[in-house]
Amino acid sequence: MSSEIPWHALEADESLKRTDSTEDGLAADQAGRRLEEQGPNTLEAEEGAGPLKLLVRQVHNPLIYLLVGAAVLSLAVGKYIDAGVIAGVIVLNSLLGFFQEWRAEGALAALRQMGALHARVLRGGEPTEIEAAQVVVGDVLLLETGDRVAADARLLSADELQVDESALTGESQPVGKQPPRVDEEIPVADRKNMVWMSTNVTGGRGQAVVVHVGMQTQMGQIAGEVRTTVREKTPLQKRMHKLGLVLGGAGIALAAVVLALELVRGYRVVEAVMFAVAIAVSAIPEGLPAVISVTLALGVRRMADRHAIIRHMPAVETLGSTTVICSDKTGTITRNQMTVCKLWADGKTFKLTGEGYRPEGALRTADGQPVEQLPETLETLLRIGVLNNNARLHQDGGQWRAEGNPSEAALLTAAHKTGLDRKTLQGESERLHEVPFSSDRKYMATLHPQKGGDGRVALVKGAPDRLLEFCSHVRIDGQVVELDAERKGAIESAIGDFATDALRVMAGAFREFSADKDRIAPEDVEEGLTLAGLWAMIDPPREESIQAVSDARDAGIHPVMITGDHAATALAIARKVGIAGDGEVLTGADIDAMDKPALAEAALRSGVFARVSPAHKLKIMESLREQGHVVAMTGDGVNDAPALKGADIGVAMGRAGTEVAKEAADMILTDDNFATIVHAIEEGRVIFSNLRRVVYFLVATNIGEILTMIAALLIGMDLPLTAVMILWVNLVTDGACTIPLGVEPKHWDVLKQPPRNPRESILNRVLIRRMALLTPLMAAGTLLMFWIAKPAADLAHARTVAFTTLVAFQWFQAFNARSHYQSVFSIGVAGNRWLLAGVGLAVLLQVLVVHTSLGQTLFGVTALSAMDWFWIVLTSSSIWVADELLKRLGVHGQVPQRKGSFSL
Repeated sequence: MSSEIPWHALEADESLKRTDSTEDGLAADQAGRRLEEQGPNTLEAEEGAGPLKLLVRQVHNPLIYLLVGAAVLSLAVGKYIDAGVIAGVIVLNSLLGFFQEWRAEGALAALRQMGALHARVLRGGEPTEIEAAQVVVGDVLLLETGDRVAADARLLSADELQVDESALTGESQPVGKQPPRVDEEIPVADRKNMVWMSTNVTGGRGQAVVVHVGMQTQMGQIAGEVRTTVREKTPLQKRMHKLGLVLGGAGIALAAVVLALELVRGYRVVEAVMFAVAIAVSAIPEGLPAVISVTLALGVRRMADRHAIIRHMPAVETLGSTTVICSDKTGTITRNQMTVCKLWADGKTFKLTGEGYRPEGALRTADGQPVEQLPETLETLLRIGVLNNNARLHQDGGQWRAEGNPSEAALLTAAHKTGLDRKTLQGESERLHEVPFSSDRKYMATLHPQKGGDGRVALVKGAPDRLLEFCSHVRIDGQVVELDAERKGAIESAIGDFATDALRVMAGAFREFSADKDRIAPEDVEEGLTLAGLWAMIDPPREESIQAVSDARDAGIHPVMITGDHAATALAIARKVGIAGDGEVLTGADIDAMDKPALAEAALRSGVFARVSPAHKLKIMESLREQGHVVAMTGDGVNDAPALKGADIGVAMGRAGTEVAKEAADMILTDDNFATIVHAIEEGRVIFSNLRRVVYFLVATNIGEILTMIAALLIGMDLPLTAVMILWVNLVTDGACTIPLGVEPKHWDVLKQPPRNPRESILNRVLIRRMALLTPLMAAGTLLMFWIAKPAADLAHARTVAFTTLVAFQWFQAFNARSHYQSVFSIGVAGNRWLLAGVGLAVLLQVLVVHTSLGQTLFGVTALSAMDWFWIVLTSSSIWVADELLKRLGVHGQVPQRKGSFSL
């Protein structure tokens, strides 16, 4: 297994010997041992932050440097208690930040595990899906269209295999792959019998034995010199970091002003410097970065619990701005459990009972009479469905499940219901060659020995309009007759009738060849076919899709359905779920004829596209984006990758999606459900709203503290707070409330709000106006209580009253921050139990500071009477009363009406 072995110059059998493997792959225990020996099949990246690194990160910031300087200064002038308090605050703040980020790292690590790419390998001869990281040397990879190659491997077999190697070689066109050995000196780009890690299978299928994994692969050798982090800061985190710098700079400038005022007022230099440092600390929202990390990480984890895995963190911010969801129909809006319910053959329509993949049902005539003898033409159609098929059915815990394409699974089920067995038929008529299905060809063809003869027969199934182009004959009443205009019109009429009933239609055809035919090409089956018949199947809409479409519309989001199905089928499903706008269906031909502005307008008006290609999806997405819409686009195939990458949010299907689609996407749906997209948008809005709550609370608190101190100096009062008191308010009291605000549960009106403008700052005009109206109350109330208390007692008592009043203002401000325009009674006083616990903790800590000898010694406070507490709570609650009145008057914004509610 040396890296010096020229695998491309070896025969395929020799490669298997060198890797100590077989055509059946490795045994499970053998693969397990190799995984332990070789390590995971991953490219090395900078490791996630460990505990020590996280702890160092908490200490390594400007705030801590300020506090350390203040502690050293306190020690230098003999203020040992102040120095001890500041040191305690440093430790407490660092530990709080450490545990917040540790939790965030854990949540993101779990998400990376959930979003890991997969590979299909042979283990003991059985196809097995594993994480790509578990692939080892000697594994036999099963490669199909849409797969991402998991490791460097030597081809064993290939059937029209095409691989996009642009990520490795820069070659823009897919490369055809074949197993025969090539010269040893040939360059990497020309090694046609090798497939490389991280390249994409764009067509065909094949098998390959893994020869290199991880950093030993071609991609790994390139990555060896360039190690990148798994996660980088999102645009929102960068904007918040910039906001922190701006506020910090403003704080330092204010601290300089305060220092100058204090010196003018005659304060001692040491005391003046301590207060200036406290002001600087007050202005810096030091808890913001950690809280944002935790809020994002926990919010994304909640999304994963609702079947939406975020692969790129900026998508979380974009979700709340989504204005259009462009969704596939099959498997996303519908169940993706196809069931053949009607068949057309011999010029007649048949019914097939039963649902799902359970092979139980009966064949009946169009008027419901049992069919005793299977007609020959109908049997031919059903045989085509079995032999020209790559799906498999199996029982799992009493439930029948499908592996592979759901439509192909439906064809197998239909054959089973009529007494035809897949294993028996496939054993009697082996597959000699295949033209794989592609979205461009819209058909699949296989070559088999002719039943009861020496010739060969090509079996073809695919889109009926496509196959009708290739058919020259049709079987009617067991006879092959010419497909003239009249018969073609009758077939098209049957297709239209099926589509009107929201049935998906697939056609089956065949063409006979001589016995020396051992391979077929597309041109062999694109003429001279004989039509055997039609399958008509249904994929019913998910019940939850109907509610999700309604929710999306309420949220100001336009749902658009895009499908390759017949127009009538698309419209029928769209009407059932509520997507159809004006009842018009636009087709691929319509898309080609429209310019982009007209297409965007039509997409929002109609909402239904049928008979579209991946290129059409890309044009729809681009037209909407050019009109200023924020677009979420779903996809599952290789050709969907450009649309997924170009969309504001690319959404890949976790079950039906190819690895290439998942790699291109920002979000993966583990249940392939349209409703999950709406849930994800809802969670994205919740996350952003929670970040906005945290920012509002911290910034408003800091501004209130600064206003209090500066106002006292300007009007000639003694300073109402000491430096350690300010540190306590800013780091401990605020810290107990920020994390609970970051995990505020969703409110009932999340999907009643219009999409957020993506260019809108997190501190928008509404929040700035709230702060301008409320923070002066905080400063005025604190100074008023200080002024009232000072004549009645000494300065220490007055400062205790002012200190506790400012702290109490934060308790009520935390409840204000839960909603920017709704009353706390509307969203539920006890709706956020974490906040109740956080405020409760803050109250308890303040009581301990004021009424214990340790707290009195550390903070220079005195005990308060019951009457003191009464006036403190009454005064500080004014900020809550004022905000409730402003909300009631609609100053901050209007509350949407809840369904079934009434207002006075």
